Amino acid sequence: MAHQHHHSLVLLLLAVSLAGAGAATPRQLFLVTQPPVTLTNHHGQLLTGNYSVNLLWYGRFTPAQRATVADFVLSLSSSPAPRSVASWWATTARYHPGAARLALGRQVLDPSLSLGKRLSESHLASLAARLSPHRGSIAVVITAPDILVDGFCLSHCGLHSSASSSSPARGHQIGGGARGRGRFAYVWVGDAAEQCAGQCAWPFHEPLYGPRGAAPLVAPNADVGMDGVVINLATLLAGAVTNPYGGGYFQGPAEAPLEAVTACTGVFGAGAYPGYPGQLAVDATTGASYNAVGVAGRRFLLPAMWDPETSQCSTLV
Repeated sequence: MAHQHHHSLVLLLLAVSLAGAGAATPRQLFLVTQPPVTLTNHHGQLLTGNYSVNLLWYGRFTPAQRATVADFVLSLSSSPAPRSVASWWATTARYHPGAARLALGRQVLDPSLSLGKRLSESHLASLAARLSPHRGSIAVVITAPDILVDGFCLSHCGLHSSASSSSPARGHQIGGGARGRGRFAYVWVGDAAEQCAGQCAWPFHEPLYGPRGAAPLVAPNADVGMDGVVINLATLLAGAVTNPYGGGYFQGPAEAPLEAVTACTGVFGAGAYPGYPGQLAVDATTGASYNAVGVAGRRFLLPAMWDPETSQCSTLV
């Protein structure tokens, strides 16, 4: 029997902890000093080379919402500059043998909800397969605020996994090394604006649980749900390239790994602590907080990423 495996992004509410994917007690608060973070290379296959990121929008989204995510993906392959999205992504190249270069691919709209309003993980794999996936692509499924996905808000905000190109329904098998051949990586992220903004769109919404720090931050793209989607998508794309099949870089058990970004949960800027995302740049006109600039000057808030060269959670500010 195949071993079932996927990587969930636990509730961002747990910015108060370093709890990782699939934590057994997602609402538990860890207010004690955490042990050092050390991600280990388990010598499985990583994603390297050029990849297209294809997007499937499940449900109704405005053109402005789609542009926010599309511009973020475009920004990953733009010219690196200080405090840029591209310089944030460049950290993934330090995961040997890293250097996955991502570019925006095709986009598919499904506003009529072809699989219904409630989705299981097998539905997500089936939706990802509609993007004509192959080993040179990462399929991303984004669900609208009114879509119910198994485990969404209760235990996670999104996930990354892999599936066979010929049989997406069996897409949760571990596949390190050669076992990754013939498989494609996919990501799912939900827009949490209506269901659990305090859990999956922190720090743009007051957390439902845990320490209350300063007031919620103003979202840089004026959309709490979509700015939260960007944070979660960034987290999961980093996990997808550095640990795509369960044999890459992570700390802890393979069933609940801390990965490139989930190892640094809740850290966005220098001086972060439970309930406080850290020191960030603030737009003088809008009051929006951000730490990265992308294409056409668009601003984003991106989570810290563990740097294998320094063994520290690296932030842009």
